[in-house]
Amino acid sequence: MKKLHITILGIAILLLTSCKEEVEKPKVTYDGASRAKEIAKADSTQIQIADLPLQMEGTDYLIHPVADLSIREKGIKSRYGSSSVNDLSFTISNYGEYEITGFLQNLKFQKVDSDSIRKLTDKPVLIQTATYLKSVADKTNNQIMVYTMVDMDTNKDGKLDTSDIKALYLSEISGEKFTKISSDFQELIDWKLIGSKNRLYYRTVEDTNKNGEFDKKDVVNYYYIDLSKKEWKIIGYEPV
Repeated sequence: MKKLHITILGIAILLLTSCKEEVEKPKVTYDGASRAKEIAKADSTQIQIADLPLQMEGTDYLIHPVADLSIREKGIKSRYGSSSVNDLSFTISNYGEYEITGFLQNLKFQKVDSDSIRKLTDKPVLIQTATYLKSVADKTNNQIMVYTMVDMDTNKDGKLDTSDIKALYLSEISGEKFTKISSDFQELIDWKLIGSKNRLYYRTVEDTNKNGEFDKKDVVNYYYIDLSKKEWKIIGYEPV
């Protein structure tokens, strides 16, 4: 009996160690190469679907969220009037006030008087939020979207997920002028719109000690962009 207890204790320790290693997986893996691992195009066997389109108030474009069909092991039985059938969930995004959230592979844009639909990007990405800056549009007529997403496999595990570095992008409401405004290998901390100045402020952290993690020994960088201008010029500043 004593041996059995010892064996069980040993297995428990191994499981705890394994879980700890999984949690502490670094966001950046260095192997002498400065580039992140290339991600292949989406598996053709995956089924891509789109949510029904939405239109941001005051704009002339429909936005179609696109992602792989999520197969959930819930065993939910088919029911009338629901977006869930058996173990399939057909809902891939959520919409709040001027913001789309989810884990999306792309967004597609369609002018309301056109049948043509264009992709936001041809690159593999994982879009987490897409926000329409309505207050900026009301003041400047510049209709701008801001995105948080993963665009590089920085930990080199062969997939894009929340274990990789988060980046910040902008585009016009048409999906055109899709522009990365955070630097490669710098983790986005947060962003904020200051409406009185039409400025988008954001912070990133840089892994300056190259340990693969972002901690108090690393450098925090501060930037803003004046969105009243047609040209999106990144300006660094030092509040501390």
